[in-house]
Amino acid sequence: MTVLLIEDETLAAERLQNLLMGIDPSITLVAHLKSVSASVQWLTSNPHPDLILADIRLLDGLCFEIFQQVSVSTPVIFTTAYDQYAIKAFEVNSVDYLLKPVQEEKLRKAITKTKPQTNKTVPVDYAEIIRQVQASQKQYKARFMVKVGQKIIAVPIEKVAYFYSENKLSFLVTPDQKRYPIDQPLDELMDVLDPHHFFRANRQFIITFSSIAEIHTYFKGRIKLLLSPAANEEVIISSERSPEFKRWIDQ
Repeated sequence: MTVLLIEDETLAAERLQNLLMGIDPSITLVAHLKSVSASVQWLTSNPHPDLILADIRLLDGLCFEIFQQVSVSTPVIFTTAYDQYAIKAFEVNSVDYLLKPVQEEKLRKAITKTKPQTNKTVPVDYAEIIRQVQASQKQYKARFMVKVGQKIIAVPIEKVAYFYSENKLSFLVTPDQKRYPIDQPLDELMDVLDPHHFFRANRQFIITFSSIAEIHTYFKGRIKLLLSPAANEEVIISSERSPEFKRWIDQ
């Protein structure tokens, strides 16, 4: 087996090399790279290895950026110190990961698990992984300032049931059925809302788990939601977004 190691910490790289040799002395380390740019250059001009072992944060960015620039079908094992929510992204996208400090037995199992996939292309949405990893570190909006008559009041994010758009206007709805107009369109809202708590159901609705009263299967693989407070129209999740919705409610 040939292995490409992408790791910017010298001690961590040395430890991983020793672990690899201890697991299988016949493993050939084809290169040790420390940055996104160096990795892109190497993968562009060299035959791809049987396995890539990559740290997430490198000298010049996240290692996922490598796979956005170079088409790679090689199995990848990520080493990471990120929390469980960020790791959820890896599970969703069918890649493997190991928490630092990497343990020999877990590395051995991960390598064994990748071997059957060596000759198979596994589609991975690295852009989505980057978004979720960055999201796990991001500070999100804590409250919305809304106008009520001549007053401006604060609505804590915990008091939001869902957002919706109607006639090119956006509205915030609270569990006690109050509705407030807000300035931001739904597309901009998703940049300031925690995706752990909010889900973009469709073009008209951003929902919270607590706002879901009922979930129904719908024809052609779609999902229909009944919200609380009740919405003025049906909330339908497309067949393309249904798998992501199921993962979101199951976190």
